[in-house]
Amino acid sequence: MTTADPPTPAPLILEAGRTDRHYWRDVWRYRELFLILAWRDVAVRYKQTVIGIAWALVRPFLTMIVFTIVFGRLARLPSDGGAPYPVMVFAGMLPWFLFSTILTEASNSLVGGANLISKVYFPRLIVPCSAAVVALVDFAINLSLLCGLMLWYGF
Repeated sequence: MTTADPPTPAPLILEAGRTDRHYWRDVWRYRELFLILAWRDVAVRYKQTVIGIAWALVRPFLTMIVFTIVFGRLARLPSDGGAPYPVMVFAGMLPWFLFSTILTEASNSLVGGANLISKVYFPRLIVPCSAAVVALVDFAINLSLLCGLMLWYGF
């Protein structure tokens, strides 16, 4: 070995119970993998669609319009309090969209990443958590849309 050769990494030895004892330490050690997977998922979501980031705005906005027309106008359900009906509907949809998107993306990431999960050791929690980042980006975009909607109605 010469002085120019990089040091060889220590081998990773998997032993019974090791993953249980050091799981959170391993999650922290593999944080770069988490960031790479999360960035990949966000890039795929917004770069490979025709309308890109506008889809994150259009889907909840159209759902809010449909709910407002069906429940606010046709069914005449009241919005108790001083909140305008579209603001109330959109504020109620935000947590649901976040929950359903995280659940869907996390489940799909486990199925889609089965080859990676079965062949390489890393904390398995990283895959669904990195997929959840896409839902958090969507939530941030929708939250800004809610703020704009609240400003529009002066609420």
